[in-house]
Parts: sequence; C-alpha cells; structure tokens
Amino acid sequence: MKAVTLGCCALASLFLLSGCATKPLIIDPANTAEVYDPEPVRVEHGIASYYDDHRTASGEKYVASAKTAAHRKLPFHTKVRVTNLRNGKTTIVRINDRGPYIKGRIIDLSLGAAREIDMMKAGIVKVKVEILKPIPVLAKPNLKYSQAPKAKPKPSPG
Repeated sequence: MKAVTLGCCALASLFLLSGCATKPLIIDPANTAEVYDPEPVRVEHGIASYYDDHRTASGEKYVASAKTAAHRKLPFHTKVRVTNLRNGKTTIVRINDRGPYIKGRIIDLSLGAAREIDMMKAGIVKVKVEILKPIPVLAKPNLKYSQAPKAKPKPSPG
C-alpha cells in the first residue's frame, strides 16, 4: 500500500513540476504510469493508413482494439504519438510490426488507433509522427521500495 501511495505522490509531484516547464510532459492516457519527455526524439510527416487482422512481424498476435502500429525502421516497443493533421486528434501507439510498404506511407495503424484519430472513413490521412522518449524514473517509481522484503510479524504474547 505504501508503494502505491508513494508512487502516486511522485506522479503528482511531476504533474506540478511539468506546469513549470515550457511544455507539459506527455502522458499516455491508456497507461498513466508511462510519461514521456515533451520534446520528441524525432518528428516525421507523411501518410498513415490502417490495417486489419494479420500476423505481426514481432510475433505478437494482432489485436484490433490495441493501440499498435507498423513502422519500417523503428525498434519494436517504441512509443510514438500520431496526430491526424486534418482534425488534430492524437493517439499514442506502440510499434509491434513492420511496414507500410506502399510508397509515401510512413505508418500503418491498428484499427483501435485509427478509430481514435478518426481516420476510418478517409482510410489514409496526413499525419505527424513523434517518436517519444520515455522518462525512466517515472516509468518505475519506487522500484527498490516495492521490492524490499516485508517485515515478519511479531509473535503475540501468550
């Protein structure tokens, strides 16, 4: 219980500190324990498409509702923020596949991610892809504390 409380306090402190920075921290709404540097590692612009049921290059089973994507070069498990430039909607996805292999396209999104940025009707849209840099201290708050051995209860008198 203490580890959870301390973790929440650390996360709350970072929210307060992020207000002092020029740009707020990027927090994945699907997993608030994941926090990213407000300055992306790199930004790409191009066309996004979406795909349905197939085997992923990482060996993971494709889950349509998951927020995942295919990219030609980024390492598996890299997190990126994808912005639909037509409507400004964003989503954070994890790279777990390779592609797209159609000229001019830079990312293929899962159905769940495509729905989140409202691109289903259009099929392909212009996007901005920001490669996110995790802040590791926040990803695992109080790791040492939570792994500490628990004290043995004292025997009751009598």
